[in-house]
Amino acid sequence: MKRIACFLLFIFCYANIFAQNNSVNCYPTNWWTGMKWNKVQIMIHGNDIGNGDAYTINYPGVKLDKVNKVENKNYVFLDVNITPSAKPGMIKIKVKEKQSSFDINFELKKRRTGNGTAFAQGVTSKDFIYLIMPDRFSNGDTTNDRIPGMRDQSLDRDSVYARHGGDLKGVENHLNYLQSLGVTTIWLNPVIENDMPKRTEHGYAFTNHYKIDPRIGGEKAYQNLIDDAHSRHMKIIQDAVYNHVGSYHFTVLDPPMKNWLHQWPTYTNTNFKDQVLFDPHGSEVEKKIMSDGWFAHSMPDLNQNNPFVANFLIQHALWTVEEFGIDGWRIDTYAYNDLDFMNRCNQALMDEYPHITMFGETWVHGVINQSYFVQNKYNIPYKSNLQAPTDFQTLWAITDAMTKDFSWTDGINEMYTTLAQDFVYKDPMRNVIFLDNHDLARFYSVVGEDELKYKAALAWLFTCRGIPEIYYGDEVGMTGFTSPNDGYVRKDFPGGWASDSANKFTASGRTPKEEDIWKYIATLANFRKKSSAITTGKMMQFAPAKGEYVFFRYDSKQTIMTVLNTAKEKLTIDIKKYSERTNGFTKMKNVITGEVKPLADFSLQPMESGVWELEK
Repeated sequence: MKRIACFLLFIFCYANIFAQNNSVNCYPTNWWTGMKWNKVQIMIHGNDIGNGDAYTINYPGVKLDKVNKVENKNYVFLDVNITPSAKPGMIKIKVKEKQSSFDINFELKKRRTGNGTAFAQGVTSKDFIYLIMPDRFSNGDTTNDRIPGMRDQSLDRDSVYARHGGDLKGVENHLNYLQSLGVTTIWLNPVIENDMPKRTEHGYAFTNHYKIDPRIGGEKAYQNLIDDAHSRHMKIIQDAVYNHVGSYHFTVLDPPMKNWLHQWPTYTNTNFKDQVLFDPHGSEVEKKIMSDGWFAHSMPDLNQNNPFVANFLIQHALWTVEEFGIDGWRIDTYAYNDLDFMNRCNQALMDEYPHITMFGETWVHGVINQSYFVQNKYNIPYKSNLQAPTDFQTLWAITDAMTKDFSWTDGINEMYTTLAQDFVYKDPMRNVIFLDNHDLARFYSVVGEDELKYKAALAWLFTCRGIPEIYYGDEVGMTGFTSPNDGYVRKDFPGGWASDSANKFTASGRTPKEEDIWKYIATLANFRKKSSAITTGKMMQFAPAKGEYVFFRYDSKQTIMTVLNTAKEKLTIDIKKYSERTNGFTKMKNVITGEVKPLADFSLQPMESGVWELEK
């Protein structure tokens, strides 16, 4: 009898150790008291975990509403109701098997304080966003350059395909630099684990949603960066990827059920045709291919119509905000998601965090196309609740303005026409405007490294309606095209590695031209911070004639005038033409140089631009 008792004790202890030694994992890994999302679906993953005879929870204020057993016995989904009376503590999920039982720990934490002031603040037109690819910005901790056991062991800065070693500590080390540039918000390319065999520098192929990639520092480094940024009144935007995961994600290697992913008889790529989603004459087959087709072979497409998938993704988004205290989301490949699911996910975040903001990647062509995916003024069946897009339409317009000759429809007229359609948006001031990013050619290269054209585009960027964003290195004129590979627009920031011959983080390390561009951006960005007209005021633009483009930002306290000469010849700006906004003012102060002149006609050379504050 004693031997039997000892044997049973051994089995129990072994099972309990088995459950707590990462053989059984819960997703989410924990939850909080006092959340509006209090009905949590816990995915439990472990060898044969779904074969349990009974699953019970005995914790005050917590109820197990339903046990969901699925096709794959390595999973079980528990629907748990965390009532308002529940207190923080360790919930024990008891799993009973035929001859033994064991407990799985699931922590219930106390919520963060200061929602809307200390975190989940969102971004507004008062902000200036700086986009960073952590692997390519700065290596602040060389000990995490390679992590034993991970599939990608590359570390070669001479290759655009390999990892380079940049990390979150490297970002934190340069917060002073970013603040001096005028940055208020940092958007990081994905920080979640990408345990893929190759091309892991970009971060867009998740393999475990609940791990911060250890090669950029892991959870501790991420929290340190966020806390340091918040202490400086800066914000952090996280990159969300709902549409797909990496092919080595644990739910792909061991799928919970057959329809966890979008399945096709043979591999089917998305058709990238966003028009089919709103085309009144469109094909249902093409619509399905657009939404359910895979983005790439290495990125399996998640079936967001599956309620278990939807819960997994929504809960992870909520968990991330509460766990780390981020301030908002940039949503990758927005148009390729199930749009009803996206509305549910966005709403869950807004319900929990009223000040949080989300902007989605809407890489499409046409204002109608883009506005379909965000809050708009259309009377149509599908109404998106996404607050803002990454404004590709103004990007295409400023690109045309800087690279095409002026005509009735081309050149700077593209910008005028694009902004004239702002009436379709609920609030165009929330649109994130930019010149380039990690998927596009560097704008300095697009304009042939012409400093006048670059400055003209930057003058537009920092004074137009919306939220300006630049990509790391834009401030020192980094160059690169996406051909032959997008890695060429993801080069290292010079000075981010101890062995670098030049340090562009310092004025002494920059060339005269680089320093000139840096100062130009810093001057505009820091002026913008204090400008009520630019950050919260109205905008008035005038139809371009001959190639000059003039627009004003104004409110009751301030008037700003921006002028771009995109013509091939010197132009004289006739102030009387703009008297609707200039009447009552007698002086114009150059925002860049500080020079004050009488408000009168003036000339600009080809591609010359300027920003002036009008004074009485």
